[in-house]
Amino acid sequence: MEHPSKPSASYTSASTSYGYGDYTTTTSRPRTRPGTGRPSTARPRTAASTIARAESQHMVCAVAESRGISPTVGLAFVNLDTGEAVLCQINDSQTYVRTMHKVRVYCPSEILIVRTASSPKSKLYSIIEEGGDDIGYRITLLDRRYWADSTGYEYIQTLAFKEDIEAIKISVQGNYYAICCIAAVLKYIELALNMQFSYHSLRIRYEPSEGSMMIDVSTIYSLELVQNLQDPRSKDCLFGLLNETLTAMGARLLRNNILQPLTDRGVLNDRYSAIEELTTKEEMFFATRAALKGFLDADRLLTALIVKPVMQTPQTTEQAINQYCAPENVSPVQDLIDEVINEDTSYAKQPLELRNQRTYAVKSGVNGLLDVARTTYKESTEDAYQHCTELSQEYDLQLDLKYENARQFYIKIPASELEGRVLPPVFTNIIRRKNNIECQTLELMKRNQKINDSHQEVVLMSDKAVDTLIETVRSHMSVMFKICEAIALLDMTVGFAQLVTLHDYTRPQLTDTLAIKSGRHPIKEKIMRDKFIPNDIYATQQTRFQIITGCNMSGKSTYIRTVALTTIMAQIGCFVPASYASFPILHQLFARLGMDDSIETNMSTFAAEMREIAFILRNIDHRSMAIVDELGRGTSSRDGLAIALAIAEALVSSKALVWFATHFKDLATIMHERAGVLNLHLAVDMESENSMTMLYKIAEGTVKESHYGLALARVVPFPPGLVDRAEAVAQKLERHMLRKKRTSETVLKEKRRKLILNLKEHLVQAHNGVLEGEVLSAWLKELQKEFVNRMSALEAEAANISQDTDDEDDQMEDASHTNDTQRLSTSAVQPSVVSISSRVTSSGSGSTF
Repeated sequence: MEHPSKPSASYTSASTSYGYGDYTTTTSRPRTRPGTGRPSTARPRTAASTIARAESQHMVCAVAESRGISPTVGLAFVNLDTGEAVLCQINDSQTYVRTMHKVRVYCPSEILIVRTASSPKSKLYSIIEEGGDDIGYRITLLDRRYWADSTGYEYIQTLAFKEDIEAIKISVQGNYYAICCIAAVLKYIELALNMQFSYHSLRIRYEPSEGSMMIDVSTIYSLELVQNLQDPRSKDCLFGLLNETLTAMGARLLRNNILQPLTDRGVLNDRYSAIEELTTKEEMFFATRAALKGFLDADRLLTALIVKPVMQTPQTTEQAINQYCAPENVSPVQDLIDEVINEDTSYAKQPLELRNQRTYAVKSGVNGLLDVARTTYKESTEDAYQHCTELSQEYDLQLDLKYENARQFYIKIPASELEGRVLPPVFTNIIRRKNNIECQTLELMKRNQKINDSHQEVVLMSDKAVDTLIETVRSHMSVMFKICEAIALLDMTVGFAQLVTLHDYTRPQLTDTLAIKSGRHPIKEKIMRDKFIPNDIYATQQTRFQIITGCNMSGKSTYIRTVALTTIMAQIGCFVPASYASFPILHQLFARLGMDDSIETNMSTFAAEMREIAFILRNIDHRSMAIVDELGRGTSSRDGLAIALAIAEALVSSKALVWFATHFKDLATIMHERAGVLNLHLAVDMESENSMTMLYKIAEGTVKESHYGLALARVVPFPPGLVDRAEAVAQKLERHMLRKKRTSETVLKEKRRKLILNLKEHLVQAHNGVLEGEVLSAWLKELQKEFVNRMSALEAEAANISQDTDDEDDQMEDASHTNDTQRLSTSAVQPSVVSISSRVTSSGSGSTF
């Protein structure tokens, strides 16, 4: 099956006729100079942000949309390699983030769009066009008449498995745009690609927009979910770590799950239970692994049986017979095949073996005319060998009869046989190759033609017998494809169980609280030579925004990435690297991690990160998680802090779970009293002024070491005295800043509010928890005591502030009285000043003063 050629990702349109009546498409071609269109509204791309495919697949996608403030987008994906069609309809935003997420998950090789969307270009068309850099698809424009919902329903009625038709119709009911898309993509495959599916043989399913976590392409790239950042071929990514599958079907399902983690608690809990059972029943585990080992890619095999060219040719027929007759490929329907196919037929590669296999694949007695044609073929082939024997005897030469596809039968003569002799004139088409001479005779060429004609007749009649067999086999396709899906899921689940046997992973709980004890970064743990130092993670709504400070290289980025990766693992049904873990179900995941300047888009680091964070702010909500690393470091310290502070406040207001790693200590100080904010830092051990040891352990509060950058700088061989001078300047600036700081009444109000909200959360947990009786009473008394002490401390602090404010007011009154006195004396002097000025002016240029 030929894949269409893939041009580069920037496109302009040019018409191409495929030659099927009045059916034409417009295929996107590379443009030769940069465009000057509108600014991008999609998530900005990073350099080399291509999402790695699990394997090369021929996937055709159709996209259609409604027009309006809140667009509705229909999509249909048809995989020509695995015989599967997926329909979905999405109520998207103006940035089409969910649409592009779905496109990037399935990685189509070609996208079909309604022609009218290209002139003028719709926003969706432009965003899809820009996204080509990530995936490498080509865009094809189709006339509007091919996007008909009635045609889509007809395709579902005729191609879907019979037992699934009604369920599919109910699923797609009211999803007009998805139905139009399946009509367009199947019509395109039929007319432009010359392929069609057999009746009731296509796996069609409707995939709702809900039910999975949305992870945008930049997050997929930066978290190394399916591809390593440094080496795209490396297995040091989440997919490479988790891929303990033994079948191609299982690997495809795993990749799809990583890019679309589930949000269904019931399904996830079922997967956890299955993994637990496999890890506790050793015999079952090893037996399942052994059964899956060496399992064929049945998806592709079954697809080869249901996809057929619109116009049959001898070449396609020969290829079909060669594929169908491999015994290991037809074991699922062995009984049916044994009635038609010879049991000793095996997959062939050599030209002559391949021809004979195609000729004798079908059993004798299935078709009388086929038996006659095969007899003719056999006799013609024997005549060719007889002719070679007669020539060898007549001219006393060692002759070998060989076969290849291009020349058919030819004669091979060792060059040593002709030493001192001339090759007889009966031989023609002479070719000298090393120590041999290859040639033919006119008689041999005639017999080749006769053999070829009889062979073509055998192949065509064999194809009729094989087609009849396949029609019978197709009645089992629905069950067989579902078996394939079950095998893929089993393979992925057993792969997860294999991980548990290799690593110290634990079963996660699904709750409303994110709590991880001794959590570890799954990828770094795998590649590190030293033992990975685990950390605890805890987040509720009252600790939803966690600011992580710490020294350079102390492990801030690793800590926040651990949160994101373990969350993904939990929501695909896998155990996680921790001693205990519980997770809430999240529906969106965002990551704004470090990046360099984007030269290809002419953007600095700061401009690129501002575009990324703007994307996050437009889409984040209370069901989301975001990890943000070093925001605002690409511009001046003052501007960076101000922007980071404004963005942090917006993220707190979103009610999402956020981990915010930063070097801005002032950000942690300012935000600390906000409800929902928690300060953490990665601890270090300052052995001396010039030495520190990274502990890689999380601790409460902001980082204590005020000049950790200077301590690290001392390791570098700077000129003598340079770091000392820098330290003196830093201490002077710090003293100046401390004199300007004081606690305000606004901050005290935030402290009181945060204390009360924390009390509320503890009381709710106590109400919903398992504590009771004396234990509960003692816990509540301790909670009451702690609350009273902390509130009393806040009241005392407020009283001190009030006294300081009164003192400051008295000082201001004294200063005001002094200023009034100064103003009175100034006003008394003012007339004389005016008088002197007027006299100077009236004296003219020649007067003196």
